[in-house]
Formats: sequence, structure tokens, C-alpha cells
Amino acid sequence: MAGLPLSFAEPLMLIGLVSLPVLWWLLRVMPPRPRRIEFPPTRLLFDIAPKEETPSRTPWWLTALRLAAAALVILAAAGPIWNPRTSLAGGSAPLLLLFDDSWSAASNWDARVRAADELIAKADSDRRGVALVSFAEPNKDITMMPAGAARVALRQLAPKPYTIDRTDILPAIDRFLKATGDVEIAFLSDGVDAGHGADFVSGLGRIIGDRTLTIFEGGTPSPLALAGAENAAANMTVKVLRVDSSVGGGTVRALDAKGSPIGEARFGFAPQARETDATFDLPVELRNDITRLEISGERSAGAVQLLDKRWRRRAVGIVSGATIDTAQPLLAPTFYLTRALGPFADVRLGDRGAPQQVTTQLLDQKLPLIVMADVGTLSPDMRDRLAAWIDQGGVLVRFAGPRLAQGDDDLVPVKLRRGGRTLGGSLTWEKPQHLTAFTADGPFAGLPVPADVTVSRQVLAEPDATLSSRSWASLEDGTPLVTGERRGKGMIVLFHVSADMRWSDLPMSGTFVEMLRRIVDMSGYTSTPGAGVAGEAGKKTVAPLHTLDGFGAFGPPPSTAKPLPADYRDRASVDHPPGFYGPADGPLAVNTLAASDRIVPLDTTAINARRASYTNAEPRDLRGMLLTASLALFLIDAVIVAILGAGIAGLLRRRAAPAALAFLALVLAGMLAMPSARAGQASDDFAMHAVSQTRLAYVVTGNADVDSIVKAGMAGLTLFLAQRTALEAGDPIGVDPAHDELAFFPLIYWPIVPGAPKPPQDALNRIDAYMKQGGTVVFDTRDAVEAPPGDNGASQTSGMQTLRDILSSLDVPELEPVPRDHVLTKTFYLLRDFPGRFASGQTWVEALPHEDDEEAQAARPARGGDSVSPIIITSNDLAGAWAIRPDGQPMLPMTPGEPKQREYAFRAGVNIVMYTLTGNYKADLVHAPALIERLGQ
Repeated sequence: MAGLPLSFAEPLMLIGLVSLPVLWWLLRVMPPRPRRIEFPPTRLLFDIAPKEETPSRTPWWLTALRLAAAALVILAAAGPIWNPRTSLAGGSAPLLLLFDDSWSAASNWDARVRAADELIAKADSDRRGVALVSFAEPNKDITMMPAGAARVALRQLAPKPYTIDRTDILPAIDRFLKATGDVEIAFLSDGVDAGHGADFVSGLGRIIGDRTLTIFEGGTPSPLALAGAENAAANMTVKVLRVDSSVGGGTVRALDAKGSPIGEARFGFAPQARETDATFDLPVELRNDITRLEISGERSAGAVQLLDKRWRRRAVGIVSGATIDTAQPLLAPTFYLTRALGPFADVRLGDRGAPQQVTTQLLDQKLPLIVMADVGTLSPDMRDRLAAWIDQGGVLVRFAGPRLAQGDDDLVPVKLRRGGRTLGGSLTWEKPQHLTAFTADGPFAGLPVPADVTVSRQVLAEPDATLSSRSWASLEDGTPLVTGERRGKGMIVLFHVSADMRWSDLPMSGTFVEMLRRIVDMSGYTSTPGAGVAGEAGKKTVAPLHTLDGFGAFGPPPSTAKPLPADYRDRASVDHPPGFYGPADGPLAVNTLAASDRIVPLDTTAINARRASYTNAEPRDLRGMLLTASLALFLIDAVIVAILGAGIAGLLRRRAAPAALAFLALVLAGMLAMPSARAGQASDDFAMHAVSQTRLAYVVTGNADVDSIVKAGMAGLTLFLAQRTALEAGDPIGVDPAHDELAFFPLIYWPIVPGAPKPPQDALNRIDAYMKQGGTVVFDTRDAVEAPPGDNGASQTSGMQTLRDILSSLDVPELEPVPRDHVLTKTFYLLRDFPGRFASGQTWVEALPHEDDEEAQAARPARGGDSVSPIIITSNDLAGAWAIRPDGQPMLPMTPGEPKQREYAFRAGVNIVMYTLTGNYKADLVHAPALIERLGQ
């Protein structure tokens, strides 16, 4: 139904609503109310009214009540379903699933997987093949597969942490459609166009032709993203992006390198706006510690913005040797430098005094960058101290001037000629020079060359073999404008012009600001400062350190991640996923979105397709509710008619007490019948859901934390079974032994919660009957690490005491630790023990009769009883080892954490499940050669 998650199983029944006007006309007439006349026998003829009575009309509100009851009956007959399951047009053609798995699909990943799973289940019931297409794998051939294999492939998909170009998959889809022919197509879209969306839509429409296409979009909140973080002078801001108006606001959290919160900033969108700013009003020291910004409640790599040292607002000290700073401050070098550095750095000016005194003050503050404007000769002690500071990572930026031109020290990247070079004066033939293109491997690479900037005077460098490699910017005649050299961990940069307007108009240009910005970015992070700073610096690469997955969680780098250049500034890609690269003490951040990226809705209106939406809730049949409401309206109508006809009034006068009791009994019976009907319907639904597939079960303890871990653990084991064995079990089900039928499940996992109250005897009786009828219960106390040392330490834990209390009411057979030759150790994998999250606990099963003949026992490698053990007891927390998060990562750590402990825990689970399903046939199979030899005799 358009706009609502509502569908009808029999929509043709809605035609009955057309009959409501006819019912209105029929219900207009109502018999008159009988008139009660009190008369004595002598006045019989006088008091009888001689006039003829005519029927009165039914009150409009009573007619409306009856029409509403009739409409509810018609709607119930149409089979209304709230949140209907995902469906297609239907048919016998194979199903092609186009699955969006970019970062923008991560926030509602579960809803998309659920929709795809329902489509695959429908195709399985129709005996149709399924082809699953991931947009992140454009080079992979599309193949048809059975529905079971498609379901396993679906569970293995995960959202990618980078933007995917959908047009790359079009050639593969075209080849598949030409080879397959008639195909029903379902496109599970995330609704986001991060680039080339129109090209993809037009290309897809051209390729599919007249084939049936269903597009799934909407029904879930649209994703949010972060881009363009900026650490300004007063605060830090970050752009929050959205696709549509389904989300009006939220909160952005700031975290440090250890994951500790630093601050929060709320944001809100203006109507129809697709971007807004989140602002952090924090001290600069706290802002410099921020390494991660994330949107609260949003699980995607696009909702995370990683920050490295480039986003730190560095403190920059300025030292000037010019006297004009005091005489004309608006023309002084410090004025131009302060204005240029102010947007991205904290400028600190020393107290007025000699340059060496100011430099000492700034060095004492341990600043990462110092700018010296026209500072000439320095004392030997000051030169030594500056040289040591540079070796430890400091960046010294010097500007030329009359004093520097006459000075002589080695704190410059190139050797200088004494004096300056004047261009365009009355005593020179040369004209002022313009800038030429910046060097491709220098820090200014990519900056536009300003055409209006000219240089009228400069200090010249002595030509030598290293001059060209240390030049970052040059004039048209080839003379250097900016040179740089790396020394130790720091570097020295020299502008061969002054920082004011006396020698050039460069300080007035926007290029000057960007040049200083890039130099400031290199302070404290000099991996690739540019040509001449380190001979091989331009070629240096950094390896991935920690990368984000599609849900925005950190993890180890994938095998496909490649090193990237240390000056990488682009968005993340398949080769360079988002995360931190390089050394841990100074990593390089790569984000999913670049600062200029924006997201818009994916417009698919150009394609002729059916539309469907995702749902986050289970389907609900509304027929019972509508019929109950209709019955209630009919009862109300009957009561009203009786009141209007004086029937109830006369009955109450004659038999007031019995009538009231009868009416109350009727109401109570109706109220009691409704829960019973609901309980019966719920029981039937539970049975149908349980028997539709082979499913594992677990006991719901009532402890939310334990139940969530156990549910995730049983789901993880189910997925592992599908990947490693032929068993494709359904999703696990939580059961209550006191109310749910247990016979549907071959295995029930019962986590023991220490101190929990003992279950009622009725529940224990049902468990006892379940074990006697062939079921197996795995009791897990989950406390192996809490057992005190000693032979009987495992039996003294609180969990084991609680288990003993439960088992005291059950008919439990004799138990023994799993022997090495037990069939449970060989049902699928060859195992010696059964570890879980812990590996120190023992596993107990029903004791089997021992063979008296030692030789026969030695020749029999596996021993199984006449039936499967009805009880298995462990304390190793099996479900905790099996539990995985939706992103595929383990939920809990292992103890002691050996490399393959989790793998062996999964294998133990597989053996237990196979043991409960197949029994002891392996005990016969392993000694089949002896049987064959005996039969041959």
C-alpha cells in the first residue's frame, strides 16, 4: 500500500467496500420503539391511541457504527498484513540480486540483508536459481547458484569502507543477461548517489530492457556522513551530510587516540538542507588531541572522520628583525605573517626586544615552527640551540631582507650571495619577474601560479649541484624563490623575498597563505616535505597501520590494502581503505570522503520498475484484530438496539440481579477467550517457524547480557556450519522450557547464570522429557577461569552450584569426561578436547559401558553408545567463543588466547551438532574394515 507498510493477501476482497452505500440505504429504516401504556380495564377504549404509527429512521450514528463493523469484516477478509515480507513480481525465471555494499549501506545493513534473505527464501521455495552481485567486485564473473549457496554468500558479504562506482559493474551484468536470457532482477539500493549515479541508472535501464526489475529503497533512515573537518582559531568544525530530511539532527563525538571521549557537538539541519556544521568549542590543547570524529548511533565508515597531525592547530612563533614593526605596524612583516597564518595556526609574538631574546622565549615554549623575518646575524650560542631544535624536529622558516642579505650563517638551506638582487629599478635593465610553475615533487605541487605576483628584489643563491633539488619555487628566469632542506628530523625553509611588500607583492596573494599552510602542515610531520628536503622523500610510502571496516570499526588492514605515498591527500579506495597509515607516533589519516565530497539521493525514476521498501519489523497479520473489533461493534449494536427497544430495561426491572450477572459473565468470557486465542495463534506461529528449517535453540535466561551473547554465539555457529558443512540451518531460536515446545530442536544450549533462581518444576519436567525422547541439552556454566586450584576446584564455582541445583530435579545418567575414543571426538573434526572462550574446563557426557576385552577396545578407535548422550556439561563458555558481531568480528576475547583457540571452539561446536544429528554412526564407520573382514570370513 502506497506510503504504508501494508499489503493484502486477497486484495480483490476490497471490492466489497463498494457495497457500503447500499448497506447505508438498507439500514436507514428501523422499527418503531414499542409504546408502553398503563391502563385500567375501564379506560381501555379511551387511552388507546387511534392514530397509525409509521416506522422511524435509524439514527445516523447507529448506521455509521454498523457500516464500520461491515467495513472491518471486508478488510479482514482481504487478509491485511502489516510490515509484509519482501516480495517480487513472481515467476519461474532465475533471480538476479544487485546488492549495494558501499559504506552508505552499512547503517541499515541488517534490514538489507534481511530483505535479500527473504528474496532468496522465496526463490528457494519456487525452485529458482539465484545470482548475487556485489557492486564492490566488478571484475568477478556473475554465476547462477542454488538458493542455499546464495544464502551463504550473502552472509559473507560486508559493507565496504569506501565509495563504489556502480557503473563498473554494468559490463558484467550485461554479459550475464545476454548469456542467461529471462531473469527477474532485484536492486537492493542504499539510496545514495556518491558519483555517476545518473550514468548507472541510464546504463542499467538500457541493459535490462523489458525484464522485470524491482528496486528496494526507503523504509529505513538515510545514512549520515562527515567530511571537511577544520580546526579553526576559535573552534573545530566538521561538515555533516545527509541525503534527505528523514534525519533532522544528532550528535558528533570527538575521541582521542585511545578512544576516550573528549567532547560532543550537537547538529541540526535546516529544512531541505543537505549539510550542516557540528562545532566543538574546546581549548586548542584538547582539539589537538582529537583523532576521530564520529556520529553517535551511525554505524558506517562514512560517519567517521579521522584526524592526524595535519588537523592539529600548531603554535607558530614569529621573530622579526625589522624596526618597521614599531614605527608602522600595519606595514610590518609581522602584520602580513599574522594575517596569513591566523586561519590555521596559533600565532605567538614574543615580547618586544632583540630577535635573539624573542627566539629564546619561543624556544623555551617548545614550539614546532618558528618564522624569522629579516633576522641577520645570530650569536654562536643561538645558532647551536636552533640547530639542536631543528635536529629534534623543529621547522625554521626564514624570510629575506636587508639584514639577512648582509648576514652570514649556516641556518639557511642553500649558500647565499652577499647583497641582494634588484629587478626593475632605474639602474637595472631587468624587469620584475613572475613566478613559474611549482616543482611537481615539492610541497607546493598543485598550487595555482598567481599571474599578478611579481618580484622586484631577492637574495640569490650560489649555484651548485644541490640547488635545483632544494628549490621549491622559482622565478621565470630560473632563480629560486623558495628553497628548503631537511636537517635531522626537522627542516629549514627560506623565502628569498621579504615577508612584507618591499621586495614583492607575494604576501598580498592567496598563494602566500596556501604556501604557509603547507609548510605548517609539515611541522612535526616531515615524512615528505618536498624536493631537496630528503633525497628520497618524494618516493617514500607508508604502510597501513589500522583500517576501518564498512561499519566504522578499527581492525587489522585487509590483505588487499597497499602502501600509499606519504603525501596522500585523496579519499579512500579499494587499494587504500580508510584508516591510519605509517608509524604509530605520527600516522597519516585517510578518510572515506574527501573534504569536497557531497552525497545526494540516487534518482531511479528514469527506470520503469516496481518499487518496494525495507522493513525493520516482523510481519503482522491484522485479520484477528479486525475481526475482534468488528465483533465488538456488532455486540455494541445489539446492546443499543435492545436499549432502544426497551428490552433490557424490562429485563432489568424483572430480573435485575441475574441479568447483571449474566452480562458480566459474558464480558468476562470474551476477555478470557481473547488471550487464549492469541496464545494459540502464537503457539502455532512458533511451531511453524521452528519446523520450517533445522534450527539450534538456546534457553532464554532473562539476563539481557548473557542472552545477547548466547544469541550471537548460536548465530555464529550456524554460519560456521553453513560454511564448513552441508547443514544450512535456520536462525537459532530462544526458548522458554516452561512454555515452548522443545521437541522441534535437536540441540538446546543452556547457559547457567550463577545465582539465578531455580526454574519451576514444570519446566524441569519438560526438559527431562525432552532428553528422554532423544534431545540433547548442553549445560555451560561459563566459569572455567573462576575454578579454584585443586582436583575438585571446578565443582566449587557458583555456576556449578547453580547447575547442581537444577540437575537435582532431573533424571541424569551417570557422567564421565569425554574419553579420547568417544565418537564425539570424531563426528566431523578430529579433536582432543572441546575448548570455548576458556580452555581449562572439562566436558562431560553420559558414561558408556566399558568393554572388558582390552584388545577389542584397543582395536576400536571410536566408542559410541546405543544412542546420543542426552546431556553435555562444560564450563568453557562455548557460546562466548562463537559470538560474532554483525560486522563479522569476534564479540569477546579468548583466554588464554592461543592463535587457533577460536577455530577449535567452532570445530567443537560442529562436532557437537553433528553428534546430535547423526548419532553414533561414526562409531561403526571407523571400524568398517573389521566388519568387512569379518563378513568375508
